[in-house]
Amino acid sequence: MHFLRISLGLAALSAFGNAAVIENSKRALGLEVTLAPTENAAEVIATIKNVGAQDLNLLKAGTFLDSAPVQKLSVVDEANAPVAFSGIFRSMQYSALAPDYFHFLAAGAEYTTTIEAAAVHDFVQSGTYSFAAEGAMPFAIGNSTELSGEAVAFKSNTLTMAVDGAAAALVPKAIGMSLNERTVLQSGCSSSQSSSTRTALTNCASLARAASSAASSGSASKFSEYFKTTAASTRSTVAARLTAVANQCASTTSGATKYYCTDVYGYCDTNVLAYTIPSTNEIVNCPIYYTDLPALTSSCHAQDRATTTLHEMTHAPGTYSPGTADNAYGYSASVALSSARAVLNADSYALYANAIYAGC
Repeated sequence: MHFLRISLGLAALSAFGNAAVIENSKRALGLEVTLAPTENAAEVIATIKNVGAQDLNLLKAGTFLDSAPVQKLSVVDEANAPVAFSGIFRSMQYSALAPDYFHFLAAGAEYTTTIEAAAVHDFVQSGTYSFAAEGAMPFAIGNSTELSGEAVAFKSNTLTMAVDGAAAALVPKAIGMSLNERTVLQSGCSSSQSSSTRTALTNCASLARAASSAASSGSASKFSEYFKTTAASTRSTVAARLTAVANQCASTTSGATKYYCTDVYGYCDTNVLAYTIPSTNEIVNCPIYYTDLPALTSSCHAQDRATTTLHEMTHAPGTYSPGTADNAYGYSASVALSSARAVLNADSYALYANAIYAGC
């Protein structure tokens, strides 16, 4: 990867989503999510209903409830190939979450939002496309913003509809400027930021190598805890992605990713540690990455700079293709995913690497 000392500017927007119904061992919880078409090109109406008996304050970060430029829907073409996504993925700090990151949904209540998929997906030609939302959503009880430690898994219906490529192309795109049109905003990292980032990259490489080895030949039960299978093919895929992460983190002068230590694109909101723009393989650290995280933690399922960097590296397709998504944040939500979703979930890799290092 390239560790850049210059910064570029960008205007961006994005979209992604989550939805479903679950039964929890501690309490009956349920989210029912329905996708429906509109008359506009690649525009989807998502309705979420709390079908459980408990009022929930849902963590909307990284879901179709999020107003930020995150991936809100999974979109595939007629050949079941993913449609390219050009928004951003963000790493969130789980503690002291701001109220703005939650959406309150009383028992029996529902909420509807509209998603412009063409703003962040490239529908290069007219055809039939399928849209879905799936993942796991952490929550607080009632009006609290203290996460319960549980998560509601969700899975919407699959919406199949025709998309007019010409009409979709008229929808304003998430990234409105080409790379050559971006403006240099600042000269680079401070000495302390540079030192912290280089240490994080070194630790990231070490953690990723150890986790790759564990994925290949370590405890099957530990692997299954995070990836929900012990299949040799899945273990091989996880190991290969982690090896690729180790290789990217091991160099600050070469590689497929570009790394910034200041918020060059303006997406460092409260509780955002870092973010990745997968379409350009760029990773950006936010101020609280340096001020609120330790360099490396030995606590199980805790956050640090090393695993945050590892998380972001898995998002970049330049590291390993396909890049991961944010199907879930945190331990409880990540282990609620199916195997197929966990293998493509950034936090599953960060949590697994932490578990191998800390002996969880």
